[in-house]
Amino acid sequence: MKWLIFMLLSYLLGSLPTAYLVGKYIGGFDIRRRGSGNVGATNAFRTMGPAPGLAVLLVDVFKGLIPVLVGKALGGPGMAAWGGLAAMAGHNWSVFLQFQGGRGVATAAGAVLAMSPAVLFWALLIWLAAVVISRYVSLGSIAAAAAAPLLMLLFRQAPAYILFSLASAALVIYRHRPNIRRLLAGTEPKIGERR
Repeated sequence: MKWLIFMLLSYLLGSLPTAYLVGKYIGGFDIRRRGSGNVGATNAFRTMGPAPGLAVLLVDVFKGLIPVLVGKALGGPGMAAWGGLAAMAGHNWSVFLQFQGGRGVATAAGAVLAMSPAVLFWALLIWLAAVVISRYVSLGSIAAAAAAPLLMLLFRQAPAYILFSLASAALVIYRHRPNIRRLLAGTEPKIGERR
């Protein structure tokens, strides 16, 4: 019962549609109808600017951080990993948005921060390098997600965290399918370009 309640609360926290709420109550619009239509931090930065975008990013990070910290305290790495995945599922398929949502990158980053700050540090460096070189945020996110399981292995993290990184990487890449199609077609917008 404890696990079930924990998973449900983690999912509901992850489901908090930060970008949608900030767009509606600060920007005065539905972010699902602006920019990429994605309910995440990147689209919030693109459609609302730095301050609202940063607010969305921070809240989405905490949506992954909190369930992992609570899970570690209640049941160790296994429970923490499941809490992180539940939060990601909530962000990606929010019950408050008819099971629509974002890509899960910031929420996954928050979960990894609670599991291993060192892994997150190197993943962020990989993300930054890919974005600086390509000017594609989506490519940076995909590269960082793909590198996370290798970094978890390199830093000898708990098996549950390694499995989390594999599952979360698969989720992030899966949710980036439209971006991958645009990257292959050469139509994905770069930083500074308007859609």
